[in-house]
Amino acid sequence: MDPFATSLVPLEGGWSGETFLAEAAGERTVVRIHAKPSSRGPQAHEVDAALLRLVRGLVPVAEVLEVRRADPASGMPALLVTSFLPGTRADLLLPTLDEAGMRTLGANLGALIARLAGMPMPRAGQFVDADLRIEPFPGAEDLADWVELYAASLAFEAHTLAGLRRVAAAAQAHLDTVQRVCLVHSDLNPKNLLVDPESLAVTGLVDWEFAHAGSPYADLGNLLRFEREPAFADAVVGEYAARLDVDPRRARELARAADLFALVELASRRGQNPVADRAHDLLRDIAENGVPALD
Repeated sequence: MDPFATSLVPLEGGWSGETFLAEAAGERTVVRIHAKPSSRGPQAHEVDAALLRLVRGLVPVAEVLEVRRADPASGMPALLVTSFLPGTRADLLLPTLDEAGMRTLGANLGALIARLAGMPMPRAGQFVDADLRIEPFPGAEDLADWVELYAASLAFEAHTLAGLRRVAAAAQAHLDTVQRVCLVHSDLNPKNLLVDPESLAVTGLVDWEFAHAGSPYADLGNLLRFEREPAFADAVVGEYAARLDVDPRRARELARAADLFALVELASRRGQNPVADRAHDLLRDIAENGVPALD
């Protein structure tokens, strides 16, 4: 198919501005245009396709329909075409649910995250090609080093930065107790989750551009970063912990610790979008007041 021979409508919910809904002959597809530089390099679209093929059948993801390399001669960017998934975005659905609904959806998401956490990887790092070869993230082996890498961009006052350093040291001590590495979606928040509004079953997990090999608690921490409603959060943690046979309190502590890597990087981009601004405020609060159970 030629996605540019169809009408392209920007999909709501993303910040990249590169994801579009296409429709031709009554068939809807999703077109992701890879025109902007990526940390994965020029094979970013092929990495995304390889990840979708890897997990399809294990978690609900779109089918890869076409992978097209960039054509420098014509100026045509690389692109990835996938099937269109049904469902309502979870960020739109969550505010409409009662406590029972929150518990049901929370348990379904806890099961999904546990499934991802059960997909082992040989080492931590980022995927860099279609074979899902893994290379280390610079400065990502230790949370203290990670904080220093982004300290200037965070622009915290001296006492706040000192508090963040203390939190990072405590969090790293917890993370050092976990040796296993797994597949991490790394942007597993309600905006990237599609849900059947009637059954509350998860119908899609989208936007795999930040996926990497990392902590089995990273996606749990990502989902619960801003979603703190007890009925929902307790159900997520409870189902995750039950499926992986870990103590729920320990799972929550490790999730908070693991999410600090993503939270620091996101907060360093304050001013680029509302989520980064919110992350900056949350990280400041954590730096000044500590993380519950990690102090």
